Amino acid sequence: MNPLSQHDGAPAVVLVVDDDATTRYVLSSWLRRAGHTVLEGPDGTAGLELLDLPGTPVVEAAIVDINLPDMSGFQVCEAIKASPRTADIPVIHVSAVALSPDDHARGLQGGADAYLNQPIDRDEMLATLTATLRYTRARRRAEHLALRLRTLNRTCLDVYKAVGFHSFAAAATGGAASLMSCPATAVFLTPEGQVVHSVVPGPLETPRLTPARPDVLNRLSAQALGAGTGAEIAEIPRALWHALMPSDPLRGDVFLIVARTKRSRPPLCIAVPAEALHSTEDRELLQQLAVASALALESLRSYAEEHSLALALQKTFLPDRLPSVPGIELAFRYLPASAHAEIGGDFYEALETADGLLVAIGDVVGHSLAAATVMGEIRHALRAYALEGHPPHHLQTRLEFLLAHSRPGITVTLCLILIEPGGRRIHVSNAGHIPPLLVEPDGRVRFLQDHGPLLGLGLPHPAPTVHDTAPATRLIMLTDGLVEERGRDLDESLRDFVAAVSSGPAGLEELSDMLLRTFGTKKDDDIALLAIRLD
Repeated sequence: MNPLSQHDGAPAVVLVVDDDATTRYVLSSWLRRAGHTVLEGPDGTAGLELLDLPGTPVVEAAIVDINLPDMSGFQVCEAIKASPRTADIPVIHVSAVALSPDDHARGLQGGADAYLNQPIDRDEMLATLTATLRYTRARRRAEHLALRLRTLNRTCLDVYKAVGFHSFAAAATGGAASLMSCPATAVFLTPEGQVVHSVVPGPLETPRLTPARPDVLNRLSAQALGAGTGAEIAEIPRALWHALMPSDPLRGDVFLIVARTKRSRPPLCIAVPAEALHSTEDRELLQQLAVASALALESLRSYAEEHSLALALQKTFLPDRLPSVPGIELAFRYLPASAHAEIGGDFYEALETADGLLVAIGDVVGHSLAAATVMGEIRHALRAYALEGHPPHHLQTRLEFLLAHSRPGITVTLCLILIEPGGRRIHVSNAGHIPPLLVEPDGRVRFLQDHGPLLGLGLPHPAPTVHDTAPATRLIMLTDGLVEERGRDLDESLRDFVAAVSSGPAGLEELSDMLLRTFGTKKDDDIALLAIRLD
């Protein structure tokens, strides 16, 4: 039996240390008749050795005589209290000679929990032992509960902050194993709709995930919660558990907790060996963990659904193809942020106008569905204004006016390049965006640094800068998601980018792929890239 699950008056293992054989026999007899298990030591050394002897029962209390042949009872008590392994064992001093109040004070100050003078009354000794055991067991339960509550709190924080299914599975299943100090099994539905069986062999172990039959969640839920909400627990006999989960490593009787946060949503199921739960407190702690895990998993599912819808909406704002213009080759790449990041407002555009081909790349500041929506508005307004025949800096001015009236407080970076027919001159109007990279036919590479203020600040936009271009000139336009890295200076990243372009493939498609492989992995921001060759 787990000592922490014993009631306060349950028998205990008691160590009696006394050099007088008759007294030791009398005390031990009284204790044994009361149901206690007794270990006897004729002196202090023998008594302390019994506490460390392999195979001996765990001592819960010690009755120690003061006058011993090798050391005093005070010293025995101090040795017991000095060891972290035995410090919580209550010590009751007994003595026929050290009877003064000073002796009592010395014993109690040295760590003893009680002090009895001889001759000892049987009932008083047993009552004193029961009182010290009651206090010690209550303290141990409180300390154990505090430790488990800290474990529960840490596990709940882990499941709530999980940003992906695998980290959630490790937190939920591993948390159950740590909380109950046993193997644990969990079955739940991933945000992608796959039923998964998660198994962890013990505390601090890594869970093993395997697919499970689609109907297993309903079968498990029927054993405890049914179609309801909340969290319910049921004891499942070994034969039934094996029929429900034939591949599960838990082979004995189990306790199954089923939790569901909303009706018609899939439940979360956690199972542990039946012998791991000793009390109502154990069940309540595991139920709290199951509820927290179900809430966290529901949030992950909701986020995955919303993120998928937002990405679908974001894609509708971007062009699905670019125009084909004689003498100009175009390549584009677009990578949305990772599945665990908010969507952004990166966009690109290429549009044939009466004055030439207008190419654009921009970024709405911020990451949210609202940023993506503003991106769509800016792109569609840009197309409309460009088809009216406005030059690049007038396009910036009109978009500035649009933001001031419809989206005050929103800022946007936008780089526009108008390529004249024939491709021999370009007009660059840059509103606070990363400057475009110009690669000349002889291999020289430079950023076109001229730019104006961000859109949304209400500032005037200068006329575009005009650059002459030779045949086979290439232009690279990008958003900051491709080159920005946390903790690294942007200028350093841009220098690496220039070096990669200088030594990279001449073909636009090959160059674009290489740049994404080199700079676009493990990023938490959207990435847009436009590559242009003027032939």
